[in-house]
Amino acid sequence: MKYLAAYLLLVNAGKTAPSAADVTSVLSSVGIEVESDKLDKLISELEGKSVEELIAEGTEKMASAPGAAAAPASGAGASTESAAAEEVEEEKEESDDDMGFGLFD
Repeated sequence: MKYLAAYLLLVNAGKTAPSAADVTSVLSSVGIEVESDKLDKLISELEGKSVEELIAEGTEKMASAPGAAAAPASGAGASTESAAAEEVEEEKEESDDDMGFGLFD
């Protein structure tokens, strides 16, 4: 993750195709030791690819993944209502916990 984060920082700063030396420079500036084999693998995987396109592809894949889609509106409302009811019940139970004595009584 740290290698990808540094790579994305460099892309965000305007460098369209950061090199391994660029990423090493960023990571070394904050005291992170670089494992060259992992960094070389990342650079080779990203070579010739657009970060914007990769992010768009990843977003599409995440949207189609099971469990990633939002719950239907009717189901979401019902779960919110039941959660609110549970919170009210918990508050009632908590008020009984002090048995009539306050913290500073």
